[in-house]
Amino acid sequence: MRIMVAAAAVLSLFLWSGVSHAFSSKGENCSKCHTLKKDEAALLLKDIAPNIKILDIRQSPVKSAWEVDVDTEGKKGILYLDYSKRYFFSGQLVDIKAREDLTRERMSDFQRVDVSKIPVGDALFMGSIDARHKIIVFTDPDCPFCVRLHEEMKKVIAERRDIAFLIKMFPLPKHKEAYDKAKAIVCEKSLALLDDAFAKKKLPKPSCKAAAVDENIKLAKKLGINGTPALVLPDGRVIPGLKDANAIKDLIDKK
Repeated sequence: MRIMVAAAAVLSLFLWSGVSHAFSSKGENCSKCHTLKKDEAALLLKDIAPNIKILDIRQSPVKSAWEVDVDTEGKKGILYLDYSKRYFFSGQLVDIKAREDLTRERMSDFQRVDVSKIPVGDALFMGSIDARHKIIVFTDPDCPFCVRLHEEMKKVIAERRDIAFLIKMFPLPKHKEAYDKAKAIVCEKSLALLDDAFAKKKLPKPSCKAAAVDENIKLAKKLGINGTPALVLPDGRVIPGLKDANAIKDLIDKK
């Protein structure tokens, strides 16, 4: 997206300008004194992105700015506009203390997919068959973050019988041996083989064509998933990256 560019200098200006706009001389929070309507935001940004559509506006985690959901030529994103209505920045807004990418968390609401259209016949099942909440996981047998997520998933199912996982093999091109490993795992539909792969043990050669692996690669591209691990929640939210057990439970409990 044209407006989604690195803006370190603008961010610096934004942060400095925000101090004077966020609070009154008495130290009161002035967020309720500042308003921004969708048509006004579109007008402010029209010279930068003429075809921009403003989807939603809310107070950002930074008290001196709004968080603006936008759509530009079919591509959705988030930008931040300060109270002076002069500066904006795009990119990741990170909570340093919590080590959370707040922008990515918000973006997951945009990346909702129709879960019913994701085939799971090839998936490895992990958890209680009666689990109410089933999370689809795209994983790569040679992905180090997938190894760590897998251990967190085991913690979740040990604590929560209402959460289960459907694991789909999505080998990344940069992992040269992952494709054959993924096929071997899918052919046997074996969690034990996946554990062996994560433990760096040698896997047998695929015993079938495992066309599902190629289909998963195509599906991931269609869904906008380009890395592993990736979680697809029951409500269609796509959550990229590693999450610990508590974070996974929170994603289910705090919709």
